[in-house]
Amino acid sequence: MDSRLAALKEDYRKLRNFVQIEEKKKKLLELEEERKNPDIWKNPDKARKINIEYKAISEEIRAYEEMDNLLQYLIELEEMKEEDEELYQEYEKELKNFEKKLKDLKIKATLNRPEDKKNAILSIHPGAGGTESQDWAQMLMRMYLRWIERKGYKHKILNFQPGDEAGIKDVTILVEGPYAYGYLKAERGVHRLVRISPFDASRRRHTSFASVFVYPEAEEVEVEIKEEELKIDTFRSSGPGGQHMQKNETAVRITHIPTGIVVTCQSERSQFQNKQTALKILRSRLYELKLEEEKAKMGDIEKEKGDIGWGHQIRSYVMHPYKLVKDHRTGYETGNVDAVMDGDIDGFIEAFLLKAKK
Repeated sequence: MDSRLAALKEDYRKLRNFVQIEEKKKKLLELEEERKNPDIWKNPDKARKINIEYKAISEEIRAYEEMDNLLQYLIELEEMKEEDEELYQEYEKELKNFEKKLKDLKIKATLNRPEDKKNAILSIHPGAGGTESQDWAQMLMRMYLRWIERKGYKHKILNFQPGDEAGIKDVTILVEGPYAYGYLKAERGVHRLVRISPFDASRRRHTSFASVFVYPEAEEVEVEIKEEELKIDTFRSSGPGGQHMQKNETAVRITHIPTGIVVTCQSERSQFQNKQTALKILRSRLYELKLEEEKAKMGDIEKEKGDIGWGHQIRSYVMHPYKLVKDHRTGYETGNVDAVMDGDIDGFIEAFLLKAKK
């Protein structure tokens, strides 16, 4: 057997055993029986959880069954590839396809916490530096929107505050898609930019910082928010939106008194909509806090603390005097800055997730 195929076959065998596909097939049969029970609909929350688990396990099993079939096809092709040039080309193409799919499955195997499969809420905040940092924050926003597009995910802007001259003061985005949080949690931290400033008439080099926060989207059944624990303020929106938004106090600021978490939303057209959106963001932040507390009890988390500034960045984006994007946690780097800013960040995410599981 081709040594490349033999190595991939062994890697796949180990991965298949690690994720316990045969055990999951048994679990799927158990869930099927539960779904057939008419009494299940007497408890809608339980029924919903069972359906979600059933769908997730079904999709995972389907992915491994496709890999089983592809591996068998490769084994058959490998025996005949020397007989025909077209068969040889087909073998080489499918071998690369199998290798890529195996890498994707390895990444997903690291995303084994319940929250990893959830939608994500992504927030970007500029650091000190005024227009420079606000412009950098907007560049990051565009980078993530292009990544979302590449992944085939959907998104919704939950909150947006434009900068004074350029860029943004704040943006919060709901990212909808399988494993959105699992992937994007790799982006949490401070991102540093070094470039010749387009806002400096003397064309000097500037360093800017922006902070990225990522939370798993939480549902009401997962986090209870008590009205008496909230301080709700309304104010006029500072963003664009016409006279209606400027004359009426549609913007909402919610303070969660027990934790001190403050959430602001002013993107929607009505105060009610802004309140509902703010509660969604607050619920996700409280859910993340709850997860961190649970991980801390197990000794499974390191708190990331620090100002948005020197010494605390996870990644540097250098555009002058040379071009390089480097992740300081993994050492993964590339000189193709333009591709990264166009959303090609999977290499950074994969390197972080694989290292985190070592």
